[in-house]
Amino acid sequence: MGDRPPVPQSAIVGAVLRTWKSLRASVPSTHTPPARPGCREPCLSLHWSARRKTTQGSMSSSVKALGQARPMGAGLAPMTCCCSQATLQRWLPFLAWLPHYSLQWLKMDFIAGLSVGLTVIPQALAYAEVAGLPPQYGLYSAFMGCFVYFFLGTSRDVTLGPTAIMSLLVSSYTFHEPAYAVLLAFLSGCIQLAMGFLCLGFLLDFISCPVIRGFTSAAAITISFGQIKNLLGLQNIPRQFFLQVYHTFRNIGQTRAGDAVLGLVCVLLLLLLKLMRDRGPRVHPEMSPAMRLTHGLLWTATTARNALVVSFAALVAYSFEVTGYQPFVLTGKIVKGLPPIQTPPFSVTTANGTVSFTEMVQDMGAGLAVVPLMGLLESIAVAKSFASQNNYRIRANQELLAIGLTNMLGSLFSSYPVTGSFGRTAVNAQSGVCTPAGGLLTGVLVLLSLDYLTSLFYYIPKAALAAVIITAVIPLFDTKIVRTLWRVKRLDLLPLCVTFLLCFWEVQYGILAGTLVSMLILLYSAARPHVQVSEGPVLVLQPASGLHFPAVETLREAILNQALGASPPRCAVLDCSHVCSIDYTVVLGLGELLGDFQRRGVTLAFVGLQVPVLRVLLSADLKGVQYFSTLEEAEKYLSPEPGPPPYNVRDDSVPEHKVALLKA
Repeated sequence: MGDRPPVPQSAIVGAVLRTWKSLRASVPSTHTPPARPGCREPCLSLHWSARRKTTQGSMSSSVKALGQARPMGAGLAPMTCCCSQATLQRWLPFLAWLPHYSLQWLKMDFIAGLSVGLTVIPQALAYAEVAGLPPQYGLYSAFMGCFVYFFLGTSRDVTLGPTAIMSLLVSSYTFHEPAYAVLLAFLSGCIQLAMGFLCLGFLLDFISCPVIRGFTSAAAITISFGQIKNLLGLQNIPRQFFLQVYHTFRNIGQTRAGDAVLGLVCVLLLLLLKLMRDRGPRVHPEMSPAMRLTHGLLWTATTARNALVVSFAALVAYSFEVTGYQPFVLTGKIVKGLPPIQTPPFSVTTANGTVSFTEMVQDMGAGLAVVPLMGLLESIAVAKSFASQNNYRIRANQELLAIGLTNMLGSLFSSYPVTGSFGRTAVNAQSGVCTPAGGLLTGVLVLLSLDYLTSLFYYIPKAALAAVIITAVIPLFDTKIVRTLWRVKRLDLLPLCVTFLLCFWEVQYGILAGTLVSMLILLYSAARPHVQVSEGPVLVLQPASGLHFPAVETLREAILNQALGASPPRCAVLDCSHVCSIDYTVVLGLGELLGDFQRRGVTLAFVGLQVPVLRVLLSADLKGVQYFSTLEEAEKYLSPEPGPPPYNVRDDSVPEHKVALLKA
């Protein structure tokens, strides 16, 4: 063949470009435009029929997870732009749905934000009482989460603000001092932010469900009974639970008739309105416009029942005030106006001198761990619950950032620690909220109430606020958990009961003790794994779970008793198909076990060794380790009629694919 003339470099480049363009044209693009986040239809809404027409057609193609609309780069587009856009949407989830915001979503978010706002204002005043703080601190804590979660939240349903559980914890660790409560919010926010940045959300998984249920049930009783004094108009009742029970029954004869009657009426009205909302008929397209309007008004009234009942009680109290006779204990004067923007108090001046930052931290003690962890746990549990119900996903570490930043920024406005509220989140979801934008209206309503309605809050009877709290926390008491655990796993009743009982003494002791009991149960199962024994041509023993250093003695005793304890001693096969990793202590135990077998003239073989386990055994250079690929090969080799030889870690008979895996 003759020599060919050299091909010009420009021709080569042109051919490559033409080939690349043809390949790009023939391969379908992987680019998908941002999908519109799904917005489920509200259970009860004035716009039901119109909303069905506008959203039903697009629901099939919409993404039902808020924040999941992340466009992918087309083909082999430059990775820099794609990564920066995806990263930005990951840190600021609102960028994924805000470009597709519609007028219909605005309508539904407006209804939801208004409903939650009418719920949170009376609840915030009431929860401040639970926290042992002046009423305005409940409102100071109720608006920042609405604005922060708009930018950082990954759930369209969750609302952040004061809750009964967090208020109880704040009462336990801040000595009813606003300065301690605000500093606790700041430090809790710092801890939660650090956990979010370090992706430490998995730590919450070590708090088991029985511990959570035991704590919430005890908290429901503690909070409810703590409001009996306000419901009956009793004075000078201590806050410690056992002393509270004693003094309440001791002073029952001092009950104020006006407060008792008004409180019981408010409780009955709240329960009746809740029953009407839960049991009322659903809206259907065949309803006439008048019926839909009536249904919508009834739904609005029952959803905003807290605001209606508190307003009714305040009107009654004001009517008596005009006549010059007041039979109720009133909330009293509330500081008017928005809270000043100031740094958290890193020291506080008392009658006995100045308390430094270090002393304040020491005084709060375990609260610096319990409050941020329980806040994260409660909020993420609420978010996961509603995400599961409504078919979308949340990102736990992003939720940590949202809660942490809410508490940090809230402390600049005199907020105490907040978290996700189950009750208000349920109101938000049932109102048909489409995005976290509904929280903006809720936050604005709270700010307006601080600026214009504080003079009216003076006439709210404490009995009415007590009724709001009692009806809000009663559902937290789980009446079915004991029966369920008795049927499913009775051992889980132990951490449940320990947590439940000790929380009446001190909340932190209950949570800590319950978590320790759960960890002990977990460690016991790891230290005492069940070993399945199969009798056949040879003795086969199979650990039912992983194999770590606490379990090696148990495994060794089981094998020695079954194999070497027989007369005559028997060969045995250790099936390690369920063992994915071992440590140095396990290696030493297996070495001693192999030595025991060799001294008795019998063989211990291994089956089902996974690559990480085999790599450790080879690195340890144990004597006499024999392993087989299958149980059948091991049984044939150890039976009277010899089968195929085993793989010996001290020979050169290790298969090539095993050698390659070990060298990897």
